Amino acid sequence: MRLLILLMIILVTVIGCNESTSQNQAKDKEKMDEARDKGFELTTFGSGCFWCTEAIFERVKGVISVESGYSGGKNENPTYEEVCSGKTGYAEVVQVKFDTTIISFDELLEIFWKTHDPTTLNKQGADVGTQYRSVIFYHTENQKLKAESYKTELNNAHIWNNEIVTEIVPFINFYSAEKYHQNYYEQNPNQGYCSFVITPKIEKFEKVFKDKLKDRSN
Repeated sequence: MRLLILLMIILVTVIGCNESTSQNQAKDKEKMDEARDKGFELTTFGSGCFWCTEAIFERVKGVISVESGYSGGKNENPTYEEVCSGKTGYAEVVQVKFDTTIISFDELLEIFWKTHDPTTLNKQGADVGTQYRSVIFYHTENQKLKAESYKTELNNAHIWNNEIVTEIVPFINFYSAEKYHQNYYEQNPNQGYCSFVITPKIEKFEKVFKDKLKDRSN
């Protein structure tokens, strides 16, 4: 009897997990379809701490929105604490919605690779762990081909002393990070990590990519 009850509990749990996964996949598809209907496109980048990556792409002309979150793992609804353990398979990422009539995916790739070190495995500066890996979760076959081609060109050009370790893998899931992570730099510019790590990075980015910056004067 106890065995039967246990099996029923396991079955209900598995069904519940499958339903949750299906609901999240449906939500992701709906988000992509909605973006496509409006002439926009989605892509998902991981390049270390998502506070940094978000702050960079929010400044790019043609980017409609940037959302910090987690991609690439298996368990449902991961928390920041779980992802920080480095054991979930998730990476800290940003999901970028962009207007292809203003900025191309190729231009976003250039920004992505030039604003972090893609040659360090599971590490960006002092941030260490698989959650900080360099990764592109492509949403379309075209994004995959462009990312792979660009990576090959950079490796052949020997821009860095070491080979690029950026993963280029299909998009499978995205869970939005907790509310306090969204727009983190803008909300906390004087926080230690922001002022000592993110601000210098943004200043360098704005000098290199000044022709791709949004007008933030208003």
